[in-house]
Amino acid sequence: MTSINISLRKEAYDFLKNIKTGDKSFSDVILGFKKEKSDIMRFFGALKDIDWADRQRNIGKLRESFNKRLR
Repeated sequence: MTSINISLRKEAYDFLKNIKTGDKSFSDVILGFKKEKSDIMRFFGALKDIDWADRQRNIGKLRESFNKRLR
């Protein structure tokens, strides 16, 4: 395995140090971000086909109904 030295600002180092657990290296922490990004990217575009105007109308009706019951 090849090692490369990099420099980080203190803020970046402190951030990595705070999320690093005892059994993980800094490389493991950084590579974890890569995995998280690929995991979340599968959700991109998941809401593109939703009719948001219709959804907003339905929420408005629900709130009206709820408010009537409170009176």
